[in-house]
Amino acid sequence: MFFVDVLETEGLGNRSYLAGGARSAVVVDPPRDIDRVIAAAARRGVRIAAVAETHVHNDYVSGGLELARLTGARYLVPAGAEVTYARVAVADGNVEPVDDDLGLRAVATPGHTPHHTSYVLEESGRAVTAFTGGSLLIGSVGRPDLVEPRLTERLARAQHASVHRLAAELDDEVALMPTHGFGSFCSASQADGSHSTIGSERASNPVLAQDVDAFVKELLAGLDDVPAYYAHMGPANAGGPAPVDLTAPRRADAEEIARRLAAGEWVVDLRSRVAFAAGHVAGAFNFEADGQLATYLAWMIPWGKPVTLLAESAEVVARAQRELARVGIDRPAAAAVGSPDAWVTEGSVPVSFPRATFADLAAARGRGQDVVVVDVRRDGERAGGWIDGSVHLPVHQLRRRLDEVPDGTVWVHCAGGMRAAIAASLLDAAGRDVVAVDDGYAAAAEAGLPLVAPARS
Repeated sequence: MFFVDVLETEGLGNRSYLAGGARSAVVVDPPRDIDRVIAAAARRGVRIAAVAETHVHNDYVSGGLELARLTGARYLVPAGAEVTYARVAVADGNVEPVDDDLGLRAVATPGHTPHHTSYVLEESGRAVTAFTGGSLLIGSVGRPDLVEPRLTERLARAQHASVHRLAAELDDEVALMPTHGFGSFCSASQADGSHSTIGSERASNPVLAQDVDAFVKELLAGLDDVPAYYAHMGPANAGGPAPVDLTAPRRADAEEIARRLAAGEWVVDLRSRVAFAAGHVAGAFNFEADGQLATYLAWMIPWGKPVTLLAESAEVVARAQRELARVGIDRPAAAAVGSPDAWVTEGSVPVSFPRATFADLAAARGRGQDVVVVDVRRDGERAGGWIDGSVHLPVHQLRRRLDEVPDGTVWVHCAGGMRAAIAASLLDAAGRDVVAVDDGYAAAAEAGLPLVAPARS
């Protein structure tokens, strides 16, 4: 008998896997905070015999090297990956023993990266689970544009061949276990679903119904911006990531928070967007701890800039610190817990800005108010339609394009409210009068706002 345990990293939209038998197991694409993996193995009562990377990751810092060092496991890394540390170089067809009657077979599946490798768990020689990393995903495939622009079309064609190979070689009942595709920006498109099989993908994944030219054309046309921090992840993983350090940051008082803001450092308020809008430290930015904290903060912060975390409790700070460490933002400069009244210096008070709905925006426009509408959704979202007269500034570009925001009170919206809150905090810190639209985009039409539909090709 075998087992497969899923380790979710929801903020990044990724999964890692612990798979094995009665005595030993393999870990596929481990997160940087490997204590979670070690605890999962302990619960199963198994030894970690091998750690397998499907590729040198571009979206998070891997814990594979440290996990292999601590456990004595064999560290399996695709032979084509250029890394600086000792590893077991894995080639197509290699089989790694995992437990009695269990083996892990490598399948070369280039596309997401040139060296990408999937792994098939076999029980007595029969394939039971496919760990497909960034190759075949649930309803999609991994994007091919994260390595080098000149390689993108070549990798897209390789991706098509790789996913068709998996579909052709594996039986319908083989479980599909990708690393990406649950909200990850490594996925070429977002698709619903958390569980799948090769048979289900063969029947429903649009990629498996397309010829290569149609696939490449559609894939390349649909690619959106790559998070800026991805540029730092590949080199970190190729060079050998340092062990994670989750020691609690030093506590900051109001005077230190003020000094750090004056020095141009980032002070990040992790509270809910509702609480932040109601009262916050002037100059702080709002990245909700329960949102996609690591993705958007790492995407937007100048790399290496010190960050101070503000939260209601030490537990929230610790959770945020763990999430940020997964993308290489290590050791916050400081942290403070409590409420804004304790974070402002004597003689100062927290500041605030209003929240609103699309119906409120329609009413303000109807009254002839000086309204500037800023849409901070991504290009792909905007392509599906937008509010007439709105200015499009994707949230990850907003800080460097603040001078493009017209004069007037800025009503900022996204698709649901989280990114609008980030954008509103940036605009508020820049001294603009802002209203955060905390509403689902579908409500814009219901409110009677004039919408522009995309032209049909």
